[in-house]
Amino acid sequence: MSITTIFFLALFLLHFHHLTFGNVALNTILSTIDQNAPWLSPSGEFAFGFRRIDNTNLFLLAIWFNNIPSKTIVWYANMPNPAVPAGSRVQLTPTGLYLTNLQGQAMWTTGELQGDVSYAEMREDGNFVLASSTSSNLWQTFTNPTDTLLPNQTLPLNGMLSSRISRTNYTKGRFELYFNGVKFLLSQIAWPTEFHYNPYHGFDAASKDSVSGLVFNSLGNMYIGQKRVWGNLVLDVSRNYYRATLDYYGVFTLYFHPKESNKAQFWSVVGYVPNNICEAIFSEMGSGSCGYNSYCSWDDTNKRPTCKCPGRYSLVDPNDEFGGCKPDFSFGCGADDERSQENPEEVFEMKPWPNVNWPLGDYERLINYTLDECKRSCLYDCNCAAVIPNHAKDCWKKRFPLSNGRYVNDHGIPAYLKTRIQPLGNLNPPRLQPALLFGSPIGSLVVALLVATAVSIILLKSKNGVQVSSFDETNMHSFTYEALKEATHGFNEEVGRGSFGIVYKGTLKSATNTVVAVKRLDRVAQERDKEFKNELSAIGKTCHKNLVRLIGFCDEGVQRVLVYEFMSNGSLADILFAKFKPNWNVRVNFALGIARGLHYLHEECDTPIIHCDIKPQNILIDENMRAKISDFGLAKLLYSDKSGTLTMIRGTRGYVAPEWYKNTPVTTKVDVYSYGVMLLEIICCRKSVEMDLDKVEKSKAILTNWAYDCYMERRIEVLVESDEEALADIGRVKKWVMIAIWCIQDNPEIRPSVKTVMHMLEGLVEVPSPPSPSSSSLSMV
Repeated sequence: MSITTIFFLALFLLHFHHLTFGNVALNTILSTIDQNAPWLSPSGEFAFGFRRIDNTNLFLLAIWFNNIPSKTIVWYANMPNPAVPAGSRVQLTPTGLYLTNLQGQAMWTTGELQGDVSYAEMREDGNFVLASSTSSNLWQTFTNPTDTLLPNQTLPLNGMLSSRISRTNYTKGRFELYFNGVKFLLSQIAWPTEFHYNPYHGFDAASKDSVSGLVFNSLGNMYIGQKRVWGNLVLDVSRNYYRATLDYYGVFTLYFHPKESNKAQFWSVVGYVPNNICEAIFSEMGSGSCGYNSYCSWDDTNKRPTCKCPGRYSLVDPNDEFGGCKPDFSFGCGADDERSQENPEEVFEMKPWPNVNWPLGDYERLINYTLDECKRSCLYDCNCAAVIPNHAKDCWKKRFPLSNGRYVNDHGIPAYLKTRIQPLGNLNPPRLQPALLFGSPIGSLVVALLVATAVSIILLKSKNGVQVSSFDETNMHSFTYEALKEATHGFNEEVGRGSFGIVYKGTLKSATNTVVAVKRLDRVAQERDKEFKNELSAIGKTCHKNLVRLIGFCDEGVQRVLVYEFMSNGSLADILFAKFKPNWNVRVNFALGIARGLHYLHEECDTPIIHCDIKPQNILIDENMRAKISDFGLAKLLYSDKSGTLTMIRGTRGYVAPEWYKNTPVTTKVDVYSYGVMLLEIICCRKSVEMDLDKVEKSKAILTNWAYDCYMERRIEVLVESDEEALADIGRVKKWVMIAIWCIQDNPEIRPSVKTVMHMLEGLVEVPSPPSPSSSSLSMV
């Protein structure tokens, strides 16, 4: 046999040995790029490597069943942010596993070990082991579980299983399985903290002798001491795979999956605890198996809970049934239309919702109240979200958010939810009926006066240089240049400058002498006349209380001018960076209003609008101290090329998202980044970059860096020092700083959408602990 033949045979045998025995040599590397070449167990039933999360560009370092179509994950690297970005890799070193991102930054390790690693082994039972030269186990996944146990695995008395947040979000979730003495318990936790609410299920050993933990033996049976968890089940590990998982909705479930390909290829339930989680969870704190404002019902066919939203409520996250619901309307003491407070019966109604109950969270009990009195009490109470009446004439009042909702199979008095008769912003007074107008001499006189008034206005507008606009759907006017020159006294009173031109104060000659802001644009090419009008049409169709209203335009020769409503209190920058800080509650309303305006631009317009230059100077404040976004749509209007791909860097230094510098198409996430920077400015009342600080204060120069340091060092109060109102609301301050850190993640895929940001600010969505902005990995989309 030749030397060459021997050499290649040796290589083949080494490769065969790796596949057969599942051993992994030191310094071997896996990356997301070669995710289809994982480290396999001897028979290939289990694999260790990177698994892509659905259709995202995020991955898990995980172990999964490799021989079934679903490739079900049974373990993943347990870190605050389990999802890692593309380009990440893991290396087996003498000190353990070492997971890094594309930039080489460490994201996870196996920790300090009692000896040097000689090799790793993906075993046949699904256990991944780091071994020494003497084959002793230095670290193994079986003693570091996440949400799943496998046959031959024991959860020790000091061990714990944690559910994930949702089906596709592997961050530590809302439920835990743990031991108290020799009794294993299931509890909700005060996510994202470690605090346990009251247990909703417990399982105790028959005897306290010889209890080592929760034992899942090689035959598929589970014990505490001598007592079986699932009863006398008949299991067959030679024909089926088994796993016991703490599901993201809080049920601890034993599943089986046939090994033979000619059998049904899906997981089926063998046993589960508790029997009905909808009824088992009964705690004053926490949302229950389903999220807030939803209700839970047990599906006995599929052996799992289902969650539904009551009428006029919808899922906070359309892709997460268990993530809670939000009202599709405004109500409560913060509702911002006068009629909702003065005449609530014109605005709200009490909708019956049969066979549903929210048994906890009452803030008031009224006795000897009729059904009508009970409903009326809620209508006139801005804190009231629902009432639960009963036949004993008790009236239980619930405030928002509603928790622990459940389906109840009885036909008693239904729950009543407060809903709006009409959505906010569409509360128009009743119209006069035509028959009444034309049926009397007085009506005819009114019609004649209305017609005469309309004709007079049209003539007045023509006289003063305001032409009837062709933008019928937008109600915008086309002004002559001379009319605007006259309105601004020759463009004399400058009130602001921006990246798009100079703004002047003007007064339109009309019956009301409307004060306006007139912006002369300085970078619009003449040959883009049609595109200019098309973009103006899109901007003109916007209508939201947190957007500056575009009244009209001038498109005459080389002149391109926009006419806006005038904001009497200047810009947010003028208020935030003044000598005296604005009131904390005023700043809170600023932040909420801006988020709502951005959400409208991104998701509620016919054509989504990316602002590209969100900063305090582009947020204007009206006479009622309401924040309104200005200059939206102008970046596309002034800079877009024929392909529609944005290629030049937009925005203002300090607010610009990193992807601008990568010559890649941008998305609405650039506005999310800028909003995050601005949110920190609103919280701290200082600019994002201040380079004129002394040596002692240099660490504060870049606000985003300083805020993240304060968050990591648990010194949030330093960001609002001497601000007594903010310090009194330090819980919100901390939460909002966390939201801002999520917004300024370098990777745009990691940043939440503005909709999610808005829901987090409003308290409808929990805020998980954010990663470092430069090494983020957890998706919040």
